[in-house]
Order: sequence, then C-alpha cells, then structure tokens
Amino acid sequence: MALSYHMTIAGLERDLPLCPLNDELCIGAFVIFGDCELTEACSRELLKRAPEFDYILTAESKGIPIAYEMARQIGAKKWLLARKGIKLYMKDVVGVEVRSITTDHVQKLYIDGDDAKLMKGKRILVVDDVISTGESLKAIEELVEKAGGNVVGRMAILAEGDAQGREDIIYLEKLPLFRADGTPIA
Repeated sequence: MALSYHMTIAGLERDLPLCPLNDELCIGAFVIFGDCELTEACSRELLKRAPEFDYILTAESKGIPIAYEMARQIGAKKWLLARKGIKLYMKDVVGVEVRSITTDHVQKLYIDGDDAKLMKGKRILVVDDVISTGESLKAIEELVEKAGGNVVGRMAILAEGDAQGREDIIYLEKLPLFRADGTPIA
C-alpha cells in the first residue's frame, strides 16, 4: 500500500503521496497541476495575505498554475516566468543557477530580457507551490536583483522542512518531512 499524508489546504482536503528522497527520508508530493479547485482556492488565500506588488514571478514549472491564477483573480494583464531553459524567442536573457531538493543536479533559471526590463524598479511578488530548502527562491531573488527589481514578498502554498521557520515567507500550510515508514518528522 502506498503511503500518503492527509491535509487541509485552503479549506480543501487532499491526500499527498509520500515519495522517498533516500532510504530514510520521504517528502509529500504536492502536485497542483490539473486541480483547478485547489489552484483557485490557494490563489484566493495567498492574495489575501500578499503585500502590494507590481508583478508576480514564479519558476517553471510547478509554480505556473498558482502564478497564473493569482494574476487572473486580480485582473493582471501579465505575470512573469523564470524558465529552466532558454527558448528561441528569448532575447537578452538573464540567468542564474539553482539546486532544488526535488532534482538531483544543478539547474539554471532564465528570464527573457523584456521581462527583466519590466521588473526594473518594480515590486516583485515571488510565488511557488512549495518552499523547502529555499534554493529555488534564492535563485529567483538573484534574477530579480539582476533585473533591478525589488522582491516585496515570498509566498508558497506549502512550507516544508526548514522553510517553516523562516519569517520572510508567507505560506498557507506546513508540510512535514517524513521518515521512510511515513511518520512525520517533528
């Protein structure tokens, strides 16, 4: 039988499958893709807590639904995306390196030069699905800094592990780490 963790997020109940990182540690797999009800509810709750901002920025790919929906709910005409690879249409690209808990290698994040120009002197709200080690967040903040923007808020649906103790992150719920047998680590 597969292990899972039951939790309530933005008033909705969900069961997160537990996935092993190694022989001793598992994480709860929070995948918002395809869950419109949860995406809408989480976006609404995050917006209630958000500081004033000019643009929302997220990293590819799991932050995309939440950034889009938050922007849609406030009637924004644009939100920004840090890509994992350079696309042919991207010009004057700005990039940084990142290591995330859910990947086994160094990744790079890039923003298009036009998006970097939009960020200059603007208040940027960084959003993601889950913040754990904070490495992806750090990389996104470096992108904003290189573009001349100002990070005014860091938001996630869930805070996992050490991120739960950070006072600079706004999140909806705590997501524990788990032992291999599925018991939460306090």
